[in-house]
Amino acid sequence: MSKKTNYSYIGIAFIILVFGIYFVPKIVDRITNKDVSRTEDRDYKVRDAQPKLSDLAFIEINGKAKKVPAFSFTDQNGKTITNKDYEGKVYVVEFFFTTCPTICPRMSSNLVQIQNAFDGFENFGVASFTINPEYDTPEVLKAYASHYGMTNPNWHLMTGKEENIYKLANEGFNLYTAKDDEAEGGFEHSGNFALIDKNGFIRSRKDTSGNPMIYYNGMISETEKVDDEGQSQEITILKEDIAKLLKE
Repeated sequence: MSKKTNYSYIGIAFIILVFGIYFVPKIVDRITNKDVSRTEDRDYKVRDAQPKLSDLAFIEINGKAKKVPAFSFTDQNGKTITNKDYEGKVYVVEFFFTTCPTICPRMSSNLVQIQNAFDGFENFGVASFTINPEYDTPEVLKAYASHYGMTNPNWHLMTGKEENIYKLANEGFNLYTAKDDEAEGGFEHSGNFALIDKNGFIRSRKDTSGNPMIYYNGMISETEKVDDEGQSQEITILKEDIAKLLKE
């Protein structure tokens, strides 16, 4: 081997030695402190992929976010449905009865429109609770669902013990429900919808004052736009807010 070649090897070895002395400790230090650029990039992508909360408010009672209470009823297919069946899903809640001659048909039609807007979303559903369980058997509810085109597999029309349904409505959701012989159809109930997120919390957008709306008017259609009293429809904003929760 020539002296020139030997000097070349010595030079290369020297460069490697300098590189090791100067750069290796820095690389080790960065790895120890989780400061490697590839790790940073990977962590950023993971963080960025995490679902983010929307601007929809949580409904708070005594400073605590209101969650759907546990329930268990029978749906139109004779299947026992509980609140756990809705876990991981965004859904709309209503209280109705099939022989309602006033607001229920409008509410049902609006919900079908919402259903169709989210066709194909497996994590969207509707929970409809009858306030006339004595008449609204699973068979009656199934016929009602068929009549209105309620086809979403996560749309359960439920019946059960009257006292449990009324407690769920009046205490669980604060949606007024009562028997009233003087009212058309023999019952009074709220025409509002409640919106529930994937974790079972009641959510809504805020009004112009920054306070939660809490519920959405389910009686006025998008086509009607306003009712006789000048109140605007809220189906459009409900759709928008469902879409927000589906992204959370």
